[in-house]
Amino acid sequence: MKDKPKKKASPRRTSVRGASSRTVEAAEPRFYYKGNRLKQLRAFCYTVKLGTLSRAADALFLSQPSVSLQLAALEKELGTELVERRRRRVALTPRGQVLYDLARPLVDGLEALDEAFRASTQGIGPAGLDIACGNSTIQYLLPQMVATFRERHPDVPLNLHNVTGSDGLALLRSDEVDFAVGSMLDVPNDLSYEPLHHFDPLLITPLGHPLASKPEITLEDLSPHGLILPPKRLTTYRLVDLVFHQRNVPYHVAIEVGGWEVIKQYVAMGLGISIVTGICIGPEDQGRLAVRNLRQYFPQRSYGVVVRKGKYLSADARAFIDLIRPGLFTRRDFFEPGHSER
Repeated sequence: MKDKPKKKASPRRTSVRGASSRTVEAAEPRFYYKGNRLKQLRAFCYTVKLGTLSRAADALFLSQPSVSLQLAALEKELGTELVERRRRRVALTPRGQVLYDLARPLVDGLEALDEAFRASTQGIGPAGLDIACGNSTIQYLLPQMVATFRERHPDVPLNLHNVTGSDGLALLRSDEVDFAVGSMLDVPNDLSYEPLHHFDPLLITPLGHPLASKPEITLEDLSPHGLILPPKRLTTYRLVDLVFHQRNVPYHVAIEVGGWEVIKQYVAMGLGISIVTGICIGPEDQGRLAVRNLRQYFPQRSYGVVVRKGKYLSADARAFIDLIRPGLFTRRDFFEPGHSER
């Protein structure tokens, strides 16, 4: 004997049979036409204001069936009839009148939002651009970028915060600056760092110094000579100390002073030698300093852009960063969680 075909379950009703054999009907799903209450309210208000579905459809650039579906969805959601569909015009029900009085100011306000916003912001100038950066970044890396940005955006105030290390990170985290430009060794999890420029470590000595003409230079060759280095809290000092200790080579610091220009001047005067980053050496230094590459012992230093993950960057901030690295904003991974220096 053939089995009778099973009846298909209704898509609008679900039955669950419990231990007591009672059938419980699940509630019908909530119905939003395209899931947008604002569209429903606009269709409702326009229909009431203009009197017919066809006029409302023309005003909203929709088809008449779409407006009718929006109204039907709104009535179903609210569980009441809002308009009476008469032969020529629609008329409000008492509850429809209540909803119209509530919804009309909301819809009118949203319709006029663009114009109200422009009127309210008229006369407000650019918010300005704040960048955290160290002294070497300001002095050697950014000048041409700042000049180009000022030429293209003359009305945008630009504030370069001359800070280093933890002070710059604190400004980033407190949103007192839009982003930072500088060098980073360790990238915290809440920040993204994109290295954009790389510079070799260089030994600088006075002209005529014994190390200036030595064919090969080792760390042991540097040991007898006094070093002129930036303060201990800065990355350069930490790197020099780390490399000498890893190789068990003694060294001593003759002068600790801030600023690459001061260090270069003291070296040129014969007060010591120094290990600097290539960012600070230009053609003008060739006439007073001997320069040797130490990349075989010390790592390259990178300089790049640091942003707080999740930070909204204004159009002005993006324009400046694009001067540093064109096309960086086409790489979405830079701003996604988990991105760090590669």
